[in-house]
Amino acid sequence: MALFTATFPVRYYETDQMAVVHHSNYIRYFEIARDEMMIQLGFPIERCEAELGVLVPIVSVECRFRHPARMGDVLTATAEVKRVPQAKMVIAQTVVNQDGVLCAEGTVTLGFLNKETFTPVRCPEELTVLIEKHLNN
Repeated sequence: MALFTATFPVRYYETDQMAVVHHSNYIRYFEIARDEMMIQLGFPIERCEAELGVLVPIVSVECRFRHPARMGDVLTATAEVKRVPQAKMVIAQTVVNQDGVLCAEGTVTLGFLNKETFTPVRCPEELTVLIEKHLNN
């Protein structure tokens, strides 16, 4: 298992009049953890695009809301890769509050496209090797 985390406070603009995080923000929280994952792997998305010419679009998102996050909470978002990606990368994601209460969980599936032709390609080998290394640790 390759698990990556990012911790951040709930911001005022992310909440509604009841000081509860609006549901649309959980998808952003998932992205924060995925970005951190790519940085910790040493392979940020910008590098994938610039050096390898591979785009990494979201193919699908599934999110289940479990407990409301509120203004004043400090959240931890996780991104977990359970298997080496090939044509797509499936990432299990969670958001918990400072008390460890699960606020949301879901799955994000990423694809890989040639930057010039927008045709599907396999996961870049360099990224595959990095994820494999984390899965074996």
